[in-house]
Amino acid sequence: MFKYILLLMALCPLVSTAKEQPNVLLICIDDLRPELKSFGVDYIHSPNIDKLASQGRAFHRHYVQAPTCGASRYTLLTGNYGPADNGALFRQAEAMKGKSLPAWFRKHGYTTVSVGKVSHHPGGRGGANWNDNSKPEMPGAWTRHLLPSGPWQHPRGAMHGLANGEIRKNAKDMDVHQSFEGPDKIYPDGLITDEALKQMNVLAKTSKPFLLAVGIIRPHLPFGAPAKYMKHYKNASLPVIPHAKKPEGKTTWHGSGEFMKYNRWRRNPNNDPDFAIEVRKHYAACVTYADALIGQLIERLDKLKLRENTIIVLWGDHGWHLGEHAIWGKHALFEESLRSPLIISHSGLSAPGKPTRAIVETLDVFPTICDLAGIDAPSNLDGRSLMSILKNPDAKGHPAFAYKRGAQTIRTDTHRLIVHKGGELELYDHESSEGETKNLAEIQPQKATSLLKQLKERLD
Repeated sequence: MFKYILLLMALCPLVSTAKEQPNVLLICIDDLRPELKSFGVDYIHSPNIDKLASQGRAFHRHYVQAPTCGASRYTLLTGNYGPADNGALFRQAEAMKGKSLPAWFRKHGYTTVSVGKVSHHPGGRGGANWNDNSKPEMPGAWTRHLLPSGPWQHPRGAMHGLANGEIRKNAKDMDVHQSFEGPDKIYPDGLITDEALKQMNVLAKTSKPFLLAVGIIRPHLPFGAPAKYMKHYKNASLPVIPHAKKPEGKTTWHGSGEFMKYNRWRRNPNNDPDFAIEVRKHYAACVTYADALIGQLIERLDKLKLRENTIIVLWGDHGWHLGEHAIWGKHALFEESLRSPLIISHSGLSAPGKPTRAIVETLDVFPTICDLAGIDAPSNLDGRSLMSILKNPDAKGHPAFAYKRGAQTIRTDTHRLIVHKGGELELYDHESSEGETKNLAEIQPQKATSLLKQLKERLD
């Protein structure tokens, strides 16, 4: 009998430790620039994300590695620099087996579930309609990777779907924005959120810790959201678009091809101010729609009494231009393409609600989650843990690096340098009101040379 009691006493700490292993809720939002009230945009209605920011650490100068979905998500999910295109995860699938964020947590005893657009393809599969089980985007990484298609038929249909099952076939026949009456489920993100809530219910009943990643598609094009979210902006006054002119000389400017191919009723926001405001309001409605869905996820965490033991990470996969530099899209190396929201919340956070101005990168998320979960990070990661900033919001960050085909960039506290394949340089001073509109590369050659050296040392 005495031996049995000793055995129980020895086992009790093990049981307690297992229950204390924190869960992770990773929320990925597509094309979300820091267009949030908690990030300083007053006219935006984003109460749920703002509340999360008030309880966590908002990183106001978080930068992605690439201004496109697939390449940016590659760096989030691997903690490494990688290819600059949307096929990054598929092409590196074999090399990253067992090394990705979900695979690493699965190896350490977690149930890993993705719902929606977490990797580049919603649901994480390839094939013509992105639903081929034989072509996983991240082999072996997820215990379950899910995308409820509903009336949109398949993940490819959901990715660019409008209300009530409308699928993009020829983009010129699909409206660039839409506000349709109905509940959240008339757009794909409503179904994604419902499935995520179901998964959370299931995961709450198990003894294993979980990593639940939920990918919200909006505000990705086309800008469609239930009409109730557009009501917030009917009479809203929007600020003037800063630096709205097309830049001169060699830059990373592009013609907004993704946006312009949709039906725009023969209107161009670059020369039609009323249409520009219309587009911006529909983008804002999509942000508010995404915010409402995020609120449902956090409310369910609270209802299931999981919040205290869950690390919440909210991450935008890149920014999006709303007319700055005469761009309506991403795919540039300007500030608007590369800066996106990042919020981390956990129960042991110091000074919750105080944002940080430290520069950080998407690469840093993987090692940070490992630190918070008490798991050793893989030795090959390019990112750096943000624990020092979670402990002290005034702690320093580090330069941010990014790339696209044919160009690379470094962002420091005061400057941005862009280097083109042909050797052309763009140097911008962020302490000047001119920002990324006046190229100082020839005026400040020593500064350009210093930043170029840092860029080559980090990326080459």
